[in-house]
Amino acid sequence: MCVKDAEQFDQEFNSMDNNNSKRPVPLHCELLRTQMENWEKESPLMSSTAPISPERSFPLESICEDAVTVDRKQKLLNFVPVLSSGEWSDIGGRPYMEDTHICIGDLAKKFGYNLLCDEVVSFYGVFDGHGGKGAAQFVRDHLPRVIVEDPDFPLELEKVVTRSFMETDAAFARTCSLESALSSGTTALTAMIFGRSLLVANAGDCRAVLSRLGIAKEMSNDHRPDCTKEKTRIESLGGYIDDGYLNGELGVTRALGDWHLEGMKGMGERVGPLSAEPELKLVTLTKEDEFLIIGSDGIWDVFSSQNSVDFARRRLQEHNDVKLCCKQIVEEAIKRGATDNLTVVMVNFQTEPPPQVLVQRTKVRKSISAEGLQSLKCLVEG
Repeated sequence: MCVKDAEQFDQEFNSMDNNNSKRPVPLHCELLRTQMENWEKESPLMSSTAPISPERSFPLESICEDAVTVDRKQKLLNFVPVLSSGEWSDIGGRPYMEDTHICIGDLAKKFGYNLLCDEVVSFYGVFDGHGGKGAAQFVRDHLPRVIVEDPDFPLELEKVVTRSFMETDAAFARTCSLESALSSGTTALTAMIFGRSLLVANAGDCRAVLSRLGIAKEMSNDHRPDCTKEKTRIESLGGYIDDGYLNGELGVTRALGDWHLEGMKGMGERVGPLSAEPELKLVTLTKEDEFLIIGSDGIWDVFSSQNSVDFARRRLQEHNDVKLCCKQIVEEAIKRGATDNLTVVMVNFQTEPPPQVLVQRTKVRKSISAEGLQSLKCLVEG
């Protein structure tokens, strides 16, 4: 499993330590310290207690971080998200509803566990079933509890979530061996918020998109057969892609369930090409982060990631109602011709609606060729 470390989307966040307890020493300060150490070696008269002469003193204030920059970073680091969530789903153009979802404000409290720390862990998920609704409903009902009951919860969430996906998948296999009517599969995307940390886990083609000052930041990758990385993994495990489908049968390359499909999965050391192992992405939320959209693949058939953020921001600016915004996204998807089941879960990190963002538009010089000008002249003169 390749767990992506705490990803920072823009350059200034890369310079911040995740636990906010330390700041990396600026390069110019490192150079200054090196110079002073060299001077001490060169001059035996200088000691750690000897006064530094004015000729060798440095105006430290002028080479340290700009006060405005420090203040801005401090405000970003002091951000505490205030969560509110909403959800909406529709059967769309399908004869059966196989999507399901879950929103839990306090995961430990939901299952009667008391955490040693005061932080609340929130849990949100979208599960898009195929071949029936059994797998989607099983994962929705069991995955959160498996996560909470892991001995490393909540201190090592990345390891806990990965293990829990795999354990839930194995538990479903045992259930299907006793009740074959449940045999089916599901993609799964979950988002957990712990303090200022946002952890997204994805297996399949649901998608999570973070709005940061109106810019869409994808928090997951679509696991489909046309993904080069997934194709390489599949072929290394003896699988193949046929006409855009995994082993000629499935339109996704990662999912829970589907144990009834021959050659897709294996138990123990024997691993099949269809994986239940989630891909993780972890970020630290700041004041610039507005909301997270989680949608089943039917939404992304008609919305791009940036388009979904633009649409949601406009609606939130009108009424600041997260649930209503989800309903409007689903209704808009239907208007655009979506034919799949549709599910949206939104998590808002702010109490105020998103601010207006001014987009700088570049001026484009327009010109016409001599040939075009002559054609226009002939057209006008008849």
